[in-house]
Amino acid sequence: MNMRRHLLSAASFISAIAISFLLPLLVLPQSQLSEDAGQQTLSVDDAPEMKVIAISKNVVIKKHAKEVLAWGGDIIVEGTVDGDVAAIGGSVIQKEGSFIGGDVIVFGGQYRSEGEGTQRVVGKNTIMFGVFEDELRGLARDPTQIFSPKLSVAFLVQRILAVLFWFLVTMATATIAPGALSRGVAGLRLSGLKITGLGASGFLLTFAATVIGIGFLPEYLSAIVGLMGFILLLLAYGFGRVVINVLVGKYIADRSFSGHKTSESITILTGVILNVALLSLPYIWPLALFLFFAIGTGLVVISRSSSSWKVS
Repeated sequence: MNMRRHLLSAASFISAIAISFLLPLLVLPQSQLSEDAGQQTLSVDDAPEMKVIAISKNVVIKKHAKEVLAWGGDIIVEGTVDGDVAAIGGSVIQKEGSFIGGDVIVFGGQYRSEGEGTQRVVGKNTIMFGVFEDELRGLARDPTQIFSPKLSVAFLVQRILAVLFWFLVTMATATIAPGALSRGVAGLRLSGLKITGLGASGFLLTFAATVIGIGFLPEYLSAIVGLMGFILLLLAYGFGRVVINVLVGKYIADRSFSGHKTSESITILTGVILNVALLSLPYIWPLALFLFFAIGTGLVVISRSSSSWKVS
């Protein structure tokens, strides 16, 4: 598997999502491009040097294109695509007699090869996650809904599962590494602003360094840098989230049950429920998510000096 290619594809996904908040469609006006009357389908004629990025539109490759990325629409390949074809919230359909030279990556849809005359390069990959197609399509048509999720049965089920997941993770951490967890809670109580500030800077620098490394370093180094950056941020977020679960739970227990001892599981469950609820609030949850990343990264940055903290 070409790991660098997959990491670059993921970076392209992130770029497309960011761009979608500013423009409904990103393509240079060329004679090789045309739209139907309803502006729901973009047709590409002969553009072998063009990387087509379409948002909330279907894309039809009539003759030739270099690469194609669509978010919230299907990609129909009737001609030739030299590189990768990627769809978020849509499907990739390869017609008979067509050719795709790179990988096919689909999130929230499916890949279909119609007819026996379709061609792919041997060794290229097909990566497909056929979930949340309707949600991703809706997000492409109205990006602002990411800040204000709709209340639905699926939304409630996801939050219940999130509560269960983080409760189990926090309980496991409290059992396996109680010392590290206690030092993290003590550190936030004593130097919360310092940890958050350092963590925010560290998170932004790590994210920027990872993206730059993937794009400019040699392949063998870019894969290592990408994986290290991703794993570091993921572990930092997980540890920060666990520490905040315990800290919030203890704060509520101290204020609500003053003088009465509460069980550790009830304390943790209280913190988990409140944090999941915070991450479900419209327009508030992106800031809360960044805060969790910042706190987790800050705890990792100052972990060497955390042994000097006293648990309170």
